[in-house]
Amino acid sequence: MTLSLIGHYDSPFVRRVGISLHILGMPFERQLLSVFSNADELRSYNPVGRVPALVLDDGEVLIDSAAILDHLDEVVGPQRALMPGSGKARRDALQTTALALGVNEKAIAITYERRNRGDAADPMWIARCRDQQDAALAALERRFAAIAPGAGRLTHPEITVATALGYLRLRQPETLPPGRYPVLAALTARAEAHAAFQACLPTVKEIGGPPEEARAALSRLLRP
Repeated sequence: MTLSLIGHYDSPFVRRVGISLHILGMPFERQLLSVFSNADELRSYNPVGRVPALVLDDGEVLIDSAAILDHLDEVVGPQRALMPGSGKARRDALQTTALALGVNEKAIAITYERRNRGDAADPMWIARCRDQQDAALAALERRFAAIAPGAGRLTHPEITVATALGYLRLRQPETLPPGRYPVLAALTARAEAHAAFQACLPTVKEIGGPPEEARAALSRLLRP
């Protein structure tokens, strides 16, 4: 049985797992289940109805991207793991990843508020989420500005940051005006050019909505 990744690549949580699987050289198939249109089937894998989920070779199902990636690192061992194993390097990597995941959570909260409520979306709620999101992005910009640009393989912090910014370009491009986060922009451009990122691009169907809007969103993702 082959590993099976459940979810769409327009989700930054699903995409970071898919990219990590590619980088680690672990073959997998995908099940394109949506949290909206396939909610009942999705809950058979994850009672919470969230993505991603990863079905292992023996049929065991793992949920939550952090838990899935921790398992993958354990499988490949410390020499190939994409997260440092201990000490300050691990603490720094976990903190960077936490900031990027916070960006994801706030960005998705804004997307859902707009999708579900349309013109009735609460501007104060959106502004609060945006403030939290912007603060996390500024902190990430400072973190990466303080270290030399990576020349080796991508690791979990870089993958998570790049997929977070990719989601923003798909759904909320106004949050990334040119020149605001130059260090993060450079990191994202390097990441999106990587074969693993290219292999995990969302399709127009996965992005959803009117096809012309989905194609425009995908174009923004392809030109970080």
